[in-house]
Amino acid sequence: MTETERVRVLVAEDQAAVRQGLVLILGTAPDVEVVGEAADGEEVVRLARALRPDLVLMDVQMPRLDGISATRIVVDEGLADVLVLTTFDFDDYVFGALRAGAAGFLLKDSDAATLLSAVRTVAAGEGLIAPAVTRRLIAEFARRPPAGRGPAERTPTADPERLAALTQREREVLVQLGAGLSNAEVAQRLGMAEATVKTHVSRVLHKLRLRSRVQAAVLAQELRLDDA
Repeated sequence: MTETERVRVLVAEDQAAVRQGLVLILGTAPDVEVVGEAADGEEVVRLARALRPDLVLMDVQMPRLDGISATRIVVDEGLADVLVLTTFDFDDYVFGALRAGAAGFLLKDSDAATLLSAVRTVAAGEGLIAPAVTRRLIAEFARRPPAGRGPAERTPTADPERLAALTQREREVLVQLGAGLSNAEVAQRLGMAEATVKTHVSRVLHKLRLRSRVQAAVLAQELRLDDA
């Protein structure tokens, strides 16, 4: 995406007042364009297929089709990246969205500046948005003992043997994702160009069969990867 292009956003929220507020905030940014609004999950999928937005701002609790199911369809069909709105109660909604391939998570009570920053960041390919948000998610997911999770609740491909497919550099990048770092931060820490970091991240996701940077970060936490 070039600097002159606008981030095309589809807003999905069943509460009209909240949705209007989100649209109003997004409309204040010259580099963001709201291309559609949806009040339920089925409408999200229909509009995403028709409009092909860059990003869907997705509430999880919606009628007809919940946000998790809608996220899974949008991601599976490659229609857009999904930024999930959550109250961060750390319930099945959050982890369901993670497994469905959400690219980021945003607190529902975030201020306007945080909302716009999150939209721009996810649209730029940075799945790990605000560290205060993603690190809470990662820490909570890692805190839950594996024995207490069913198969469906685990991160996809959370298998130490799969790490053997990674090069040493890719593993180093995965460790930094687990720390909640952005591409720019990873580049600075590892002494690489930011474009090179993006390439390594793409390869890590492909090799580990993960859908998002958030899943990669959680995997790094689950496997207790570190710089050692």
